[in-house]
Amino acid sequence: MALNGIQIFKLTPKKNCKECGCPTCMAFSMKVAQGAMQIEQCPHMSADAIAQLSAATAPPMKTIKFGTGDQEFTLGGETVLFRHEKTFVSKPRYAVALCTDMDDATVEEKLAMIPKVDYERIGERMYAEVVYVNCGEGADADKYTALVKKAAGLGRSMVLGCSDPEIAKAALAEVKDSKPILNGANASNYEAMSAVAKEAGVVLGVSGKDLNELYDTVAALEKLDNKELVLDVTGADIKETFANAVLVRRAALKDEDRTFGYPSIVNTVRVAKGDLHMQAALAALFTMKYGSIIVMEQLTYAEGLPLFGLRQNVYTDPQKPMKVEPGIYPLNGADENSLCVTTVDFALTYFVVNGELERSGVPLNFIINDAGGLSVLTSWAAGKFSSTSISTFIKEEIEPKIKCRKLVIPGKVAVLKGDLEAKLPGWEIIVGPREAVQLVKFLKDMQA
Repeated sequence: MALNGIQIFKLTPKKNCKECGCPTCMAFSMKVAQGAMQIEQCPHMSADAIAQLSAATAPPMKTIKFGTGDQEFTLGGETVLFRHEKTFVSKPRYAVALCTDMDDATVEEKLAMIPKVDYERIGERMYAEVVYVNCGEGADADKYTALVKKAAGLGRSMVLGCSDPEIAKAALAEVKDSKPILNGANASNYEAMSAVAKEAGVVLGVSGKDLNELYDTVAALEKLDNKELVLDVTGADIKETFANAVLVRRAALKDEDRTFGYPSIVNTVRVAKGDLHMQAALAALFTMKYGSIIVMEQLTYAEGLPLFGLRQNVYTDPQKPMKVEPGIYPLNGADENSLCVTTVDFALTYFVVNGELERSGVPLNFIINDAGGLSVLTSWAAGKFSSTSISTFIKEEIEPKIKCRKLVIPGKVAVLKGDLEAKLPGWEIIVGPREAVQLVKFLKDMQA
């Protein structure tokens, strides 16, 4: 059961040293209780107290890692059912399915298609992070291992869907260093599958014919001292799968039942095979409710663009504005004599405007003001993007570094032009377009 601030405070050294960044040990304790800080951030906490508090304050859902290097991903660690309560922690990962039932041409086509979706949005790389390699009925170890090796050639993290311990062992012998998930434990084979997973040092996926069987199997695996688990909550149909995903998460977070306190796999291929539109819709549903790994037959731009946008919107901290660092960002080979263009530090504004400025090809210095991570009109209305704040930033940070005295401001705050000219003598203030998409023509017309 989670501890409150007073209970945590009793175990602190009570030095009020401020080395953790908080003014007092009580303030630190309250932040730990809220989940805003970690116990380890106190440099004077004893090892016994850290061990005791870590166990007591650990999230009801276990944090699981799989993959290696830049393809290592974190699942679980969630503490709330709804984003507005606090924030979600570990974003779901999308997996593209391969199966031994596919012919060679289909496999090659899918392997070639997976890397095609790869782009950046608001500073985050968007691509299919996981390949789900399924062992179909009748496949032998050689066939499955060959498919696993082909999938490994993409350099993506993998989930191996295999319920035969011997076949799984043969496949893991080839790829265990990449730390895939082995998804195949059930009520009939959990002991053997657990042994295979523990020997290879990988996370084990568990399933059951219903939630009762899944619960009992997880409990049995925990008795075998295996708690590196994910739960495959995919049911016989869409309705059952949705119910499973919600009930497992609710049991873990609301009822604090740690037997169900593990990340989940949702396999949309099993409940909507061949229906790509339904799979995309289900992927959106389980992005919110509550898939940790979501398996689909394909992930092209048609599926990826809306899914990645949805995931990024849901899995950002609503209490922390998305900001970029204020400063000067030279673009298109700009130097100290190049035109200056300014806007706010809201990340979405920055990346949208930055893309249009780069597309124009015009050398310029992109100046980002500290506006509290708010959009142009919101920050202007709040007084954070004002003639005073802009002129102060220009005088302190820009004038010593830039010789050009032409500044383009967003068209939505054209009202600032007069005040800026008064507060920045020697500067020519130019009102830019209202929309970022108009910047290319605007800048090229200026250069004409």
